[in-house]
Amino acid sequence: MTIRDFVDNNFFNFNSRELRDAARQWEAHKLAGNRMMVTLAGAMSTARLGRLLARLIRAGFVDAVSCTGANLEEDAFNLLAGEEYENIPDWRSLSATDEAALLARGMNRVTDTCIPETVMRHVEAQLLAGWKASDESGSPKMPSEHLISVITDDEVRSHHQRPEESWLLAAAECGVPVYTPGWEDSTTGNMFTAAVFRGELSGHHAVSSGTAQFEHLLRWYQRQTAGDQTVGFFQIGGGIAGDFAICAVPTLVQDLLKTDTPLWSYFCQISDAPTSYGGYSGAVPNEKITWGKLGVDTPRFLIESDATIVAPLIFSYLLGD
Repeated sequence: MTIRDFVDNNFFNFNSRELRDAARQWEAHKLAGNRMMVTLAGAMSTARLGRLLARLIRAGFVDAVSCTGANLEEDAFNLLAGEEYENIPDWRSLSATDEAALLARGMNRVTDTCIPETVMRHVEAQLLAGWKASDESGSPKMPSEHLISVITDDEVRSHHQRPEESWLLAAAECGVPVYTPGWEDSTTGNMFTAAVFRGELSGHHAVSSGTAQFEHLLRWYQRQTAGDQTVGFFQIGGGIAGDFAICAVPTLVQDLLKTDTPLWSYFCQISDAPTSYGGYSGAVPNEKITWGKLGVDTPRFLIESDATIVAPLIFSYLLGD
């Protein structure tokens, strides 16, 4: 039995039905020739979501990605050192002393997985060369473009581990743009600031700012909707990755007065954020109608569950596994 058959034959109510219907509507959306934006929050790259997301990108189901700096860089870390990661089976039982011992060994913990510090420093050395080149030429690049230059370098390619799992590598191969709002809240963002602080870079202009990336996104959205196509929105988690990207539509309509801009034509969010705490990450999709992001007739889905379980099921459904 395929995963599609399992979902179709067993997911009838509550979150399971929401998952099934979201997958079916995404498929219908793409079969109609439309585009899809996927946003990544949380630690999805370290959770190895790229194992399926890379395939989904190559299969043409994803046309743009907006992600946190952590998801961007952790895909590269996994590509170059995933086999050196350490799993912590009983991570909830770790004491403060246990945590200090991990730090002393250069193992940075992300819930149940530890990333070796060594890969971060190797990537930093490669990135610094690219940052310096952009600094000297006055040609800024997006954080994703700098990192793609590193992982597609011929010498670096020889060190790839499980390249089929790298969603960033798949995005580079397929020409899928990757936006990284709030990149400074990441290890590589910290490294960049440190390089400026040390005087190795003349300033902060080697990397495109968040607003510059947003302008790029606005122009991308306009191109995708220039004909009869529309763009859907699949959001994993909450936070800035989703909030940044979804604002493209109201900016075009309300700030640039391009009132013929189509709204996002599909919306799905996987989230476990409670809606009662006032956080935007837990806002139900209908709230986005009041902000000019979605329409009354936009297919809308909210799956309140663990993204590391739900997203692979939806991706596998679309891929026909």
